Amino acid sequence: MKINLALIISIIAAVGLVAFGFTAFQISSERQQLNNELESKTIQVAEVFYKSHFSHIDREDSLHFSNITDSLISQYRFNGLAIYYNNDSLVALNASAEPFLKYSSDYIAQAISADSSMGNLITVHGKKIYEYIRLIRQHDLPESAIIFYADADYITNIVQSIWLRNFVRWFLQALVISIVTLLVVKWGILTPLNRVVEWIKAVRFGNMDQLKKRPMINFLEPLYKEISGIAQAMQEAKAIAQEEAQLRTTGEAIWTHERLNEEMKQVLQDKILVVVSNREPYMNVHAGKEIKCIVPASGMVTAMEPILKACGGLWIASGSGDADKETVDEHDKVQVPPYEGKYTLRRIWLSKEQENHYYYGFSNEGLWPLCHIAHTRPTFRKEDWDFYQEVNELYAKAVLEEIADQEEPFILVQDYHFALLPKLIKDKRPDAKVAIFWHIPWPNPESFGICPWQRELLKGMLGGDLIGFHTQYHCNNFLETVNTSLESRVIWENFSVKIGNHFTLVKPFPISISFTLKDYENGNGQKEDPVELLKQHGLHADFIGIGVDRIDYTKGLIEKFLAIERFLEKYPDYRGKFTFIQIGAPSRSLLKSYADITSAVENEVNRINWKFKSKNWQPILFLKRHHSHEEIIPYYRSAALCMVTSLHDGMNLVAKEFIAARTQNDGVLILSRFAGASQELHGALIINPYDVEQTADSIKEALEMPKILQVQKMKQMRRMIMGHNVYSWASNILRAMASIQN
Repeated sequence: MKINLALIISIIAAVGLVAFGFTAFQISSERQQLNNELESKTIQVAEVFYKSHFSHIDREDSLHFSNITDSLISQYRFNGLAIYYNNDSLVALNASAEPFLKYSSDYIAQAISADSSMGNLITVHGKKIYEYIRLIRQHDLPESAIIFYADADYITNIVQSIWLRNFVRWFLQALVISIVTLLVVKWGILTPLNRVVEWIKAVRFGNMDQLKKRPMINFLEPLYKEISGIAQAMQEAKAIAQEEAQLRTTGEAIWTHERLNEEMKQVLQDKILVVVSNREPYMNVHAGKEIKCIVPASGMVTAMEPILKACGGLWIASGSGDADKETVDEHDKVQVPPYEGKYTLRRIWLSKEQENHYYYGFSNEGLWPLCHIAHTRPTFRKEDWDFYQEVNELYAKAVLEEIADQEEPFILVQDYHFALLPKLIKDKRPDAKVAIFWHIPWPNPESFGICPWQRELLKGMLGGDLIGFHTQYHCNNFLETVNTSLESRVIWENFSVKIGNHFTLVKPFPISISFTLKDYENGNGQKEDPVELLKQHGLHADFIGIGVDRIDYTKGLIEKFLAIERFLEKYPDYRGKFTFIQIGAPSRSLLKSYADITSAVENEVNRINWKFKSKNWQPILFLKRHHSHEEIIPYYRSAALCMVTSLHDGMNLVAKEFIAARTQNDGVLILSRFAGASQELHGALIINPYDVEQTADSIKEALEMPKILQVQKMKQMRRMIMGHNVYSWASNILRAMASIQN
C-alpha cells in the first residue's frame, strides 16, 4: 500500500507540475493576446468615433458634447467617454465615465506631453478598465484629448475560466492515473512479483524442477537468469558437500568437480592450461534485437568444459556465431560461462574461404571419412590442404601469443582439425607440455595410407608429447600407421614413438560425461509417460524408442530405420504400439555428402511411415532440428530403449547420456559394436548395425526384457559411468601430461 501511495503521489505531482507549467504558459499567451485584441479594437473604434463626431469641431461646439447621450456611447460599446480641455478641465460625456476621471489626469498629461495617443490599464474599485487617450489635433483646440474607457474585466474572467477548466482536467487526469496506477501496480507488478517470490521460495527449498517453471514475465528475465544461476550454484555446492561427506564416510574415491578442482591445483601448480579446438563452447547469435548465448551441440564441448571450469584456463576456438564479434574485448576475449566467468574464451576469426577449405574441405571431406571408414570416399584437394596448413599456423600463432610469458604451459589440442598444431607449438616452445586428443577413430594403416599428406599429419601429431584416443584399438592402429609410414621407433612396451631424441606417448583415454555419485543415487527423477510425450506430436503408442544423432553418414541412420522396418514386419503385434523417435541435428549442410544423407534419411522415414502408418500412429517420428540437453532428457526418460547404430564412432556420448538419464534404473541400450562405448558398456545389447535381422531382433529383446534384468544391467552401466566420468578422464589425461619430462 505504501508503494502504491508513494507511486500515485509522485505521478500526480509530476503530472500536476507539468499541467501547471503548460497552464501558466497558456494563460500568459492568452492574456497577452486578449490585451492586444482589446487595445487594437479600442483604437479602431475610437478612430471611427473621432472621425464621426470630433473631426470638425471648434471650441464652442465642444461644449455641446456634454450632452452626448448614453445611447451614442453604447453604440460603440465603451464604458465611458470623457473630453479634456487645455484648461485642465475634464468633462464626462456620459455618467458612467465619472468614476474613472480621477485616475486619468496624470496619464492624460503624460500623453499630451509626449504628443502621442496612448493606452493604459487601470483598476477602479477592483474592476479592470482600459483607457485610451486620443489627442485632438486642431488649431483652435490645443492640448485637448478624448478619453475612451473600455471594459477589461472580461479578460480576468477568461483567465479564471482557463484555470478552472485546467484544474478540472488535472483532477480527472489525477483520478484516472490513480486508478490505472493501482491496477498496473497490482496486476502488472505486485502480482508477478508475488509469483516470483513463490517461485524463489520453491527454488530455495531445493525444488530445482521449479527453475523450468518460472513465471513468464519478460521484464524480469535478467532477474530470472541471476536467480537461476545462484540457485544452481547453491544446489551444486550443496550436492558437492553432501557427496564429499558421503565419500569421506564410505572411503570411496569417486571423481567430482570439486575433486578435479583440487587435482588441477596439484597438477598444474599455477601453470596455465590452454585448450584449442575448432568448435567454441559458447556462441553468440542475433535473436531479433537481442544477442543470445547458446551452447553448440558437441560431445567435445561437454567433455572439455568441466576441465576449464575447474582450472580457469584459456579456450581458443573459432568464432562461429553471427554476434560473436560484438561480445569480445579488444583482444578477442570473453569470460564464460555467461554470468559466471570461470574461464576465458579467445576467438579466432576465419574467412569464408579458410572455413570452406580447411573445415569443410580437408577436415570433413578428407580426414572425417578417411578415419571413419564408412564407405564414403574421402576427397583430397591440394587447395584444401594449403588452407588446412594456413589455419593450423594461425592457431599456433595465437597459442604462442597467449603463452609468451608462461612457464611450462599445458596445451591440450582437440581433434582432427589441428593435426599439425602440436609440432608447430613444440618447435617454438620446447618447454610446453603439448597433447592432442583425437576424438574420432583411427583407421588401419592401409586405409590411412591413401591420404597424400599422411606423413605431414603424423609428424605434426608426433611433434607433441602425448596423443590420446578413445580406445586401445585406435592407439594400436595409429602406432601401426606410424611404423609403416615414418622412419621412427615404435616402443610397444610403453606405447610410445621416438623420432630423433623426441618421445611421444600414445595412450587411450575413454571420454565420458559429468556423472557423479549424486547422479547415480538420485532415483527420484520423474519417469516420463511415453503416451503423454507422443500426444504432443499428435501420435499414440505404448512404447517409444529414442535415437539422438547428428545427421551424418557415419551414424547408421538408414540402417537403423531398415531394422525398425524389419522389426515391424517380423513382429506385427507391435504395429500401433511402438514408435521410434529420432532426433536428428542438421550438420555440415553445405557439403553435398551431408545434403545427400539428409535427403536419403528423410525419404527413408517417409517410405517406412507410408508403409505402416495408421490413424494416430506412425512407426518413426523424425525431429530434424537442434535440441538442447534439457529438451532431450524427457525423451531419454520416457523411452523403453535407445538405439545407437554408429557405423564407426570414436566413443559416442549419447549412449552414456541415455544411461545417466535413467534414474529409475530401467530401459535398454542397443549399441553398435563399432562405437567406442561398446568397449565399456557391457550391459548394452551389442549389435552389428549392418545386420538388419540382428538389430530387429534386438529391438524385440529390449521391449520384452524382464524389468529385473533391465535394472541389473542399467545399474551396472551407471556404476561404470560414475567410476569413469569426465572428471576422471580429465584427471588421467592431465596427469599423463604432467608426467612428461621435457
